[in-house]
Amino acid sequence: MGYTIAGVELETDAEGYLLEPDYNDETVNVIAAAEGIELTPEHWQIVNYLRDQYREHGHTPNFRAMLKDVQAFWPEADSKLLYDLFPIGPAKQGAKIAGLPQPLGKGGY
Repeated sequence: MGYTIAGVELETDAEGYLLEPDYNDETVNVIAAAEGIELTPEHWQIVNYLRDQYREHGHTPNFRAMLKDVQAFWPEADSKLLYDLFPIGPAKQGAKIAGLPQPLGKGGY
């Protein structure tokens, strides 16, 4: 399985995660559509957060660390809100939609 963005085929693993990060916003739109997610500004906040974490650390955080970080810039965020945005799992599905490789272990570091 792969995604075609602007005529370029992006390679994925068996679960549909990109093998190499892609920071093109169109990538987010295509993967979100494939996941059945209609993007809102709140989704984009999480996507941008995950991309920043990946750029800075080389991987994305696990859910617990993610929730703590997100609450620093979005105080009303809680587990339910994040799962409403990414029902399969905010850390894993969020990273997939953000155009990032599959998180390490159980959702990150």
